[in-house]
Amino acid sequence: MPVTQSAKKALRKSKKHYKTNKESEKVLKSEIKKFRKLVADQKIEEAKKQLSVVYKKLDKAAKTNLIKKNKAARLKSRLSKKLNALQVKNA
Repeated sequence: MPVTQSAKKALRKSKKHYKTNKESEKVLKSEIKKFRKLVADQKIEEAKKQLSVVYKKLDKAAKTNLIKKNKAARLKSRLSKKLNALQVKNA
């Protein structure tokens, strides 16, 4: 257990940040899952709209250091690749 006042405050802050980060992570993952489900169901128009939502969430997560910038870029690349493959397949 923390003894000093500053250590107690640091613990409180840490718990608060942990909770916030977990919630943000959960939202991000659910948005990505929604997109992947739309791609699997071959709903191209809805997937395009969802992709912009996912991009926004990924950029925000990278900005707030929830994930690293390169991971956000890598995920964006892979997700757009899936959508492009689906469009080519259905064209």
